[in-house]
This record gives sequence, structure tokens and C-alpha cells, in this order.
Amino acid sequence: MADRSLGAVPTGWDADAAVTALYSAHYRSLVRLAVLLVRDVATAEEVVQDAFVAIHGAWRRLRDPEKALSYLRQSVVNRSRSVLRHRAVVEKYAPKGLPDAPSAENGAIGEIERSAVIEALRALPTRQREALVLRYYGDLSEAEIAGAMGISRGAVKSHTARGMAALRTVLEQLS
Repeated sequence: MADRSLGAVPTGWDADAAVTALYSAHYRSLVRLAVLLVRDVATAEEVVQDAFVAIHGAWRRLRDPEKALSYLRQSVVNRSRSVLRHRAVVEKYAPKGLPDAPSAENGAIGEIERSAVIEALRALPTRQREALVLRYYGDLSEAEIAGAMGISRGAVKSHTARGMAALRTVLEQLS
């Protein structure tokens, strides 16, 4: 039988019997060790299970089966380090979260405001509406607007100023 305090296993045992004895005697303590290293119970249990699977597969190659518990401990520590390295890489290269999107209410309010501006623009006289649309939607200069409308630059300034004043008045009434 296995010496539970030292983890020694009789050398004549096959892998199944030896690993079963080690498992029943040391599984919990190895999981506690792994939990302290990886800070996660589920991952710690997985690490310990993998260590037991590895020792079972390598049982015939063990030089000194009496040191099987030491091999298991070392395997748990090394596998825990691998888990921590993997976590660090995943966190480093994880896609960054998308910036906060505006709420649906913001979109609805924006749509209401845009429709109010469009309605207010429709109420303006033709020349004022044309001057404002060319200036602020078309992003044209005063000279370009004058050329497009066939009027002087001074007239563009007058139509733009009067249109902005009328637009402001209509929008303030709606608020």
C-alpha cells in the first residue's frame, strides 16, 4: 500500500494502481496548491487532472517511482505557470471593447431634432434656404455660393444671416 504521508508507491505497482493510490491520497492537496497559483478552482482541477494523466502516461519512464508525488507537484506548478502565461497572452491580445454606443433614445432625439430643422428650413424663403443649405450642407465658400446662386457675395451674406435668424426663431419656438 502507498505511504500517504510521503507519497511513496511500491515499485512493483502498475500505472493504474499507482496513480489511483496517488490520486486518492493527494488529489485535494494538489488542487489546493493549484488554486493558490491560478486563483480559479475549475482551472486548478483541470491542471491537477492533466498532471495525473501525464504521470499515468509516463509511469514506465519514471526513474524512481518513489518520487512520483514530487513529480506530480512539479507538474502541477509547471502547468499552473503555463495557464498563467496563456492568460496573460490572451488578455494582452484580447480585442478591446467597442466604445459605448449612443442609446436608442439619443438616436430618436437626434432624428426628431433633424426633422425639426428640416421642417424649419422648408418654412424659410427660397433664397435663404438655398444659401443655408449650400453653406452648411454643401460646405461651400461665400464666393462659391454666389456663383452657384448667381448673386453677389454681399447678398449671400445677407441671405445666410437672415436665414439663420429665422431658423433660430422657429427652432426656439419648438423647444
